[in-house]
Amino acid sequence: MYEPFYGLTENPFRMTPDSRYFYPSARHLDALNHMVYAIDDRRGFVVITGEIGSGKTTLSRVLFQKLGSKTKTAIIRNTQLTPRDLIELVMDEYEIDYRPGMRKMQMVGLLNEFLIEQLRRDYNVVLLIDEAQNLTPSVLEEVRMLSNLETETDKLIQIILMGQPELKDKLWLPSLTQLRQRVTLHYHLGAMDGPETVGYILHRLKVAGGDGSPAFDEEALARIYSYTGGVPRLINGLCDRALLTGFVNEAKPIGGAVIDEVARELPALVDSPDGMVPEPQGESADAPSDGEKTA
Repeated sequence: MYEPFYGLTENPFRMTPDSRYFYPSARHLDALNHMVYAIDDRRGFVVITGEIGSGKTTLSRVLFQKLGSKTKTAIIRNTQLTPRDLIELVMDEYEIDYRPGMRKMQMVGLLNEFLIEQLRRDYNVVLLIDEAQNLTPSVLEEVRMLSNLETETDKLIQIILMGQPELKDKLWLPSLTQLRQRVTLHYHLGAMDGPETVGYILHRLKVAGGDGSPAFDEEALARIYSYTGGVPRLINGLCDRALLTGFVNEAKPIGGAVIDEVARELPALVDSPDGMVPEPQGESADAPSDGEKTA
């Protein structure tokens, strides 16, 4: 509706994880590069955590586009699974034939044969499990067993667990010690800072066909960061509503007053009496900082 008024050809702030709109902030680019390195080097096990709306799903799609043609990939997004469900999904994703009712260990044997054949052909195999914080400990233990598929020199499958910060807490359960010890890289995807938030907004407007004329003035951009704390999903929701309100009021560019008005109407942003979310604060000493990576 508002796109022609602001010189756009499409909605720049859709909530869908469109890889065309990926913005390489320092944190997102660092996470991407570390995942590519871990996969290419056959490190075996990677954990990526981030708050809700931090851009993890979009990051996973960009990752798969960046991997070479000799990489076989699979994504599991349904995490309400039993251990057997997990194995069956992996078999289905890699199009490995198995008989209905086949024992789980027989399926794992077929998977191992498939992985060895891919290694022989110099293919890398990557499995990404999204929303992994929802996996039960028993399913996470099954994931660990999959990571044991290896030769004397190579990991046969590269596994990425991607999820909210609770995933890290779950991995510290005593029953998952062996799994935790196999993680070769943990990266926490933090929110963007103020300049990156501005860059993110301008980038999305450009991808959506913007001609360079400002849709938001400087005050509006500063207020968007103050309300959202640099979280991509919150930025998208606020900007989309602001553009619609600005269109109705024929406001071009949109000013800070419009951002204030819209923010008061968005429940996700009303975290304090005046509707302003707190400015980002440093994380606690035992939590990973923005962009922190651990081996």
